[in-house]
Amino acid sequence: MEGPYLLGVDGGTESLRAGLFDTAGSPIGFASAAYPTHFPHPGWAEQDPRDWWRALGEAVRQVLRETGTRPNQVVAICLDTTCCSVVALDELGEPLRPALIWMDVRSHAEAHRVAECGDPALRVNGAGHGPVSAEWMIPKALWLKQNEPEIFDRAAHICEFQDYLDFHLTGRMTASLLSAAVRWHYMAREGGYQPGLLARLGLEALLEKWPRDVVPIGQPIGGLTPAAAGHLGLNPGTKVAQGGSDAFVGMVGLGAVRPGRLALITGSSHLQLGLSDSEFHGEGIWGTYADAVIPGLHVVEGGQTSTGSVVAWFKKLLGEGVTYEALNRDAAALPPGAEGLVVLDHFQGNRTPYTDPNSRGVISGLTLKHGPAHIFRAILEGVAFGSELILETMRGTGFEPQEVVVAGGATRSDLWLQIHADVSGLPLSLTRVADAPALGSAILAAVGAGLFDEIPTAADAMVHVVRRIEPDMARHEAYRPFYQAYKDTYPALVDVLHRQAGRGS
Repeated sequence: MEGPYLLGVDGGTESLRAGLFDTAGSPIGFASAAYPTHFPHPGWAEQDPRDWWRALGEAVRQVLRETGTRPNQVVAICLDTTCCSVVALDELGEPLRPALIWMDVRSHAEAHRVAECGDPALRVNGAGHGPVSAEWMIPKALWLKQNEPEIFDRAAHICEFQDYLDFHLTGRMTASLLSAAVRWHYMAREGGYQPGLLARLGLEALLEKWPRDVVPIGQPIGGLTPAAAGHLGLNPGTKVAQGGSDAFVGMVGLGAVRPGRLALITGSSHLQLGLSDSEFHGEGIWGTYADAVIPGLHVVEGGQTSTGSVVAWFKKLLGEGVTYEALNRDAAALPPGAEGLVVLDHFQGNRTPYTDPNSRGVISGLTLKHGPAHIFRAILEGVAFGSELILETMRGTGFEPQEVVVAGGATRSDLWLQIHADVSGLPLSLTRVADAPALGSAILAAVGAGLFDEIPTAADAMVHVVRRIEPDMARHEAYRPFYQAYKDTYPALVDVLHRQAGRGS
């Protein structure tokens, strides 16, 4: 095979993964390289940006070597990365300190200050009701200014993982419109960066440190410099397309690029991302973010904190020798509702629609008849109920999903997929490539290389649905009382849950 090929790079929390794809979206090969995370204090999480650069070179060279791909067969590269992994750089793009990666929440007090400032730009945070996450860019930048002012003052650039790598690939400092829109309060239709918000926080200097060029995803930002080409084993001038935040680039890799289609990205947690042709804001959702993924469209976001992690926790409790295959088989033999059990999936708090970090998990309705299979099924159903509550909240504010495209850990359980479909009453689609962010980056690379005119056209050519799970509407009706019990649980127990959280801290 002679190509042309696209490199889609997924910069994750523990490693960087390089995927090589053809223009039909077929994966040619993958390679990865790891990097360490350091935890100097509780709630802090740091990485050395130079490790990201090293890993990028190792992974790209490895995938080229293992697939026998020649440099001239690769026409473009694009990267997605973890969002809000914030770096402070000097004029040459070298780090002044370790990066505060996305899971670093040292800036919780600063996040509260941002949320309380009352700026109109905060309407993308639950219609201004919040919260603002300590994970995000502005709270972290505010923490740097207040706690390491010498670093803040010396920094020529304060940007993200994405921007650091793109700068070293091309020599051009840019920000991703996607990342800036969803986590920096950048508003493309209202002047871009929001100086009023920064002024309320005493962060006016940040405007001079953020990248001046904010580039939509899929647009070319330059060619590989000779040094970067040597590092990656590619040709100088190979096109680099603008990428963005991993989960949102995953929408592209799932083909969720038109209104009404929702991307459900599953793993330890669940993330629900959809596109709308109109702007709306409401309590219990994040967004909408204008033009973040597709020009002219708005992104709405919801999320569950603990999903697959609760499943893994329960399996571990049962001890050695218990398999997911057996748990799924036994749970599938039970009726909807697990014979009266309901699980509230707030084991690590709730992200949306309640945005309550102090909520906790609940298993209600237990009797002596219930066994492990009942609890396991109730956990799967509880997570699906949590997803449906997010979709219900979205419907109430203006977004009506028609189809769900799913990726991640939940796809390994036929039972869980069917439960999700039955609870929501919506069909689920599975695509050929499980690594949606890497494929999404490859799609953006193809657009940046001029192989396709726009992202939806490229996604149509490169994303292939291989399976569809239809809802059983009789089971959908059977779930109604249990879904209602799920919805009733949190408001009925919220005070108790908060007291319990306080006693357990």
